[in-house]
Amino acid sequence: MIGAGRLVGASGAQDNAAAATKAAATTRPNNLATRGAVFDASMETRMSEEVLPPDATDARESTSGSRAAPGSLYVVATPLGNARDLDILRTVDVIAAEDTRMTLPLLRRYGIGTKAVSLHAHNETRRAASLIAALADKKSVAIVSDAGTPAISDPGARLVRAAHDAGHTVVPIPGPSAVAAAVSAAGLDAERFVFVGFLPPKAKTRRELLASVAPLPFALVIYEAPHRVRDTITELANVLGGRTLFVARELTKVFETLTRMPLDDAPAWFDADSNRTRGELVLIVDAPALAEESSLALAQEAERWLTELVRELPPARAARVVANITGVARDDLYARAIALKRQQQAD
Repeated sequence: MIGAGRLVGASGAQDNAAAATKAAATTRPNNLATRGAVFDASMETRMSEEVLPPDATDARESTSGSRAAPGSLYVVATPLGNARDLDILRTVDVIAAEDTRMTLPLLRRYGIGTKAVSLHAHNETRRAASLIAALADKKSVAIVSDAGTPAISDPGARLVRAAHDAGHTVVPIPGPSAVAAAVSAAGLDAERFVFVGFLPPKAKTRRELLASVAPLPFALVIYEAPHRVRDTITELANVLGGRTLFVARELTKVFETLTRMPLDDAPAWFDADSNRTRGELVLIVDAPALAEESSLALAQEAERWLTELVRELPPARAARVVANITGVARDDLYARAIALKRQQQAD
């Protein structure tokens, strides 16, 4: 799952059918609707459709097998060390799942009967206490999200922190991540990226955050929900215009869409087809092109001026002074000045 604010289920993918082929993008072939994870030969045998009980996930998504489509390049993640990491779910005493309704079909698919309890954004603090007590009682616990890696824009970080604080062992089990998947397929010019995650819902706070990361010479990886993506794209174009945008939508699903475009063209691209705003979205804004290095240096100079001036002046006055010195837009400087002032007050 991309994040705790996930709004898309199976019906979202079905709704996309009418316009999925219209997008000027790469769309996953139908024969890759589902790619079962095969960890070794013995697990593959256990995964046979003849011995597994049917479930809704199988009925909706399964195919007779995943086969490579001609002319397609696959960026394939392999286990970081232990090819049987999923087997840990068979042997723990309890699984803390973001949504047990989403997790139980997966467990059934692999013949895993471990007890699952909920651990989501609304109950994590309370549930963490009982799970830490279970660890203290020598029980083992696994955390899973609906899809992808827990605790990355998903529930789990509070429980992990509590486990560390209580002196319990924390073991990562590497697996799929929307960040890694999207970056691997983006073909970025940047050698480094910053994971921003979900932007703040309030426009003012969102602008302040974008202004704070705009001077960085890195790609920016952002998660976004369907109902906010148009506003976010407009804001990105206003603050980071001139760069390249990579959109990864519905990663690994039937209507997966991957496309690159100039960021300034993105608002029109999303407006051209309402289906493009549906599903789970990863937005990657590449680093400034080489031609923009001078403007980037100017932004960094403005950042240095602003950092010092807001120590002594109100944000509005500091922004006006730096705008006069550097020529950078005063509105952008004002948003950044407010963010710097808050950081300084918090320190």
